[in-house]
Amino acid sequence: MASSSSSSSHQTRVPFPSDPGGKPLDHDVPIHVVTEPSQLPVEFLNPSAAKQLIIGFDCEGVNLCRHGALCIMQLAFPDAIYLVDAINGGESLIKVCKPALESSYITKVIHDCKRDSEALYFQFGIKLHNVVDTQIAYSLIEEQEGRTRLPGDYISFVGLLADPRYCGVSYLEKEEVRVLLRQDPMFWTYRPLSEMMIRAAADDVRFLLCIYYKMMEKLNERSLWYLAVRGALYSRCFCINENNYADWPDIPPIPDNLNIEDNAPEEEILYVLDVPPGKMGRVIGRRGASILSIKQSCNAEIFFGGAKGPPDKAFIIGPVKQVRKAEAMLKGKMVDIY
Repeated sequence: MASSSSSSSHQTRVPFPSDPGGKPLDHDVPIHVVTEPSQLPVEFLNPSAAKQLIIGFDCEGVNLCRHGALCIMQLAFPDAIYLVDAINGGESLIKVCKPALESSYITKVIHDCKRDSEALYFQFGIKLHNVVDTQIAYSLIEEQEGRTRLPGDYISFVGLLADPRYCGVSYLEKEEVRVLLRQDPMFWTYRPLSEMMIRAAADDVRFLLCIYYKMMEKLNERSLWYLAVRGALYSRCFCINENNYADWPDIPPIPDNLNIEDNAPEEEILYVLDVPPGKMGRVIGRRGASILSIKQSCNAEIFFGGAKGPPDKAFIIGPVKQVRKAEAMLKGKMVDIY
């Protein structure tokens, strides 16, 4: 097991899958509820090139975003799961994880990183770095294998788990937790953590490493570069501030082996477009009709902050030419507004 200097006050166990190469991971994985830094693995707290790690990662909170409180941070290692308790451990416990979460030596495998990253950045000053987003990876594999994804159609975590190519696991309890969250949005703030809370938090990360290895087997070199770039862009997407992302790490450059004449991938960027206050609904269109038509015309992803914010901004991610095309079309909608 990953070494730590003391054991947690709570430990339970769940079964864990095998990796795709047939090598069994520990079938009886302990779950540690962490309230002190000393309960975390030493190699996590002190990232190094000599001990590079790949971990499953997720966060739970109250309407998680820049303002919605982060309550638990889940870390899945091959032999243990750590639930980092931001309520009982406090801000200092999350901040001690900053070197690991910003490190190039630790790969964080996560499904849809945008809001988790936003919460970490605005609440704790952490710039989530070196992520493998399984939602992005899934889309890249579908595209690589010739399947067409509809604009705005993103695989849910439950859907990914159910896919037999990656996991083939039914996650019925996820819907139970969603019902509880709708009934009581403060669900993740309660302490002590109930068995259901511990199990639900652990289940959100315990299959991520298995899924990661299966995806890595499928992705070609071109797709792997897109995965790294889009992971970096999605991580900072909602973390907009006055410095225009100047404090974030550089985007991975196009590798030499892909920079082949006539077939080199185009540079990908994130562009943030300001929308006139109170006019976002008009830009999106009735039932999303306007934005859907733009997405269908451009090979770019377009996100909005929505109720969680940031308000009055559109975030466009994709190849430079496609982002500029989407920008022009969105601005055209704004002209109609005025």
